[in-house]
Amino acid sequence: MADQNQGDPDQPRRRGQGELEAQVLATLRQSPGPASAAWVQERLGGSPAYTTVMTILTRLHAKGVVARQRAGRSFQWTPTADEARLAALRMRKVLDGERNREAVLASFLTSLTPGDEQLLRTLLSQVTDEPEE
Repeated sequence: MADQNQGDPDQPRRRGQGELEAQVLATLRQSPGPASAAWVQERLGGSPAYTTVMTILTRLHAKGVVARQRAGRSFQWTPTADEARLAALRMRKVLDGERNREAVLASFLTSLTPGDEQLLRTLLSQVTDEPEE
């Protein structure tokens, strides 16, 4: 598949799926308190349009990753999760969209590095060691 920008240095690089969400969330986390969409856009270098930033913040709100509070005619946004939580939500969405979960998980596991596999085993053992309610 050809690159949409065809190597034009004047065209901005197209972001990967979820990359802008992660950038908006990371920027919002830098705020000392609730922040406006304009504040987030300014710190992103003004590159995404204000409406794009609003769309991303609204999507993050729907995912439960940010909270919003009415401030006049707009909102003030506050992060409620970090980038790891956002990535986990994206992974879960992909998994939920597949018919054969076992095959997807098996394929995922076989693609892990030995270090990541061991980390996953450690995390799973911690979860299974917790008492059930």
